[in-house]
Amino acid sequence: MPTTRAPRVERSHAPLVSAVPSGVRLDALLLAVALTTVSFSGPLIAATAAPALAIAFWRNALAVAALAPVVALRGRLRAELAAIGRRTLLLSLGSGLALAAHFGLWLPSLHLTSVASSVALVTTTPIWTTLLLRVLGRRPPAAVWLGSAVAFAGVLVLTGVDLSVSSEALAGDALALGGGIAAAGYVLIGAEVRRTTSTTTYTFLCYGTTAAVLLVVCLVAGASLGGGYSGETWLKLVALTATAQFLGHSLINRVVRGLGPSITSTALLLETPGAALIAAVWLGQLPEAAAYPALGLILSGLALVIRAERGGQEDT
Repeated sequence: MPTTRAPRVERSHAPLVSAVPSGVRLDALLLAVALTTVSFSGPLIAATAAPALAIAFWRNALAVAALAPVVALRGRLRAELAAIGRRTLLLSLGSGLALAAHFGLWLPSLHLTSVASSVALVTTTPIWTTLLLRVLGRRPPAAVWLGSAVAFAGVLVLTGVDLSVSSEALAGDALALGGGIAAAGYVLIGAEVRRTTSTTTYTFLCYGTTAAVLLVVCLVAGASLGGGYSGETWLKLVALTATAQFLGHSLINRVVRGLGPSITSTALLLETPGAALIAAVWLGQLPEAAAYPALGLILSGLALVIRAERGGQEDT
């Protein structure tokens, strides 16, 4: 009796992108949206006639006000919030405190030191993220360090280097550096909380804490919280909340679970050239010639970090 051969299975030569899990592709797409919208933060803040700390408060307070009905009306979210554990609650509150520290330290630094120094120092976030991961017992691959350094070099190329040594400038530099460290804490804590908590519940708790802390800071500092604001100012505050806060920070909180803190914090460096391009289109402020090589450096550094992180995950 003749034997029947099994049909020959042809090897698929699907495009490389198909080898990437759909969840990762979705996270990458959402991160691109987040980076685009968070890049509106600088131009909108510059165009809004309100104290910087008040702007930081309102972007979080308005976000909480918009999230509150969603949490109240969705039974699943109410149940998740009611059943949240003590550790998760404390971490969410800690993340909100870190975000408040980021805003509260960085924005005043812009009035004490040059914008170049402030931006360069606050964007050291991926370096602090990698250091904090090392302290927590995780050994990031050498390529993560290299990629973070290359990406940060891109920010330095774009912003320039300011070597002012006045006491006021040094104080501003210290505040901006503190803002970068606080942002690293915000990203790391968010990645931990998001392992067990939905984006909506986490952002509701985080933004609520940030708004409460910044409210106290504004009252102590005497920052006007609305007296004399024009209708245009309120519209810009709403636009800032809808773009940089909701589609920016909230989507960052969404993707940090899948992409990890190293990739997320390094990608945030793209906010600097992104804001420059938006300012060019919206405000007519053409970017410096250095913006283009700077963008190339940031993208190259981010590619190194992504490759190292993904390679490490495949090995585990």
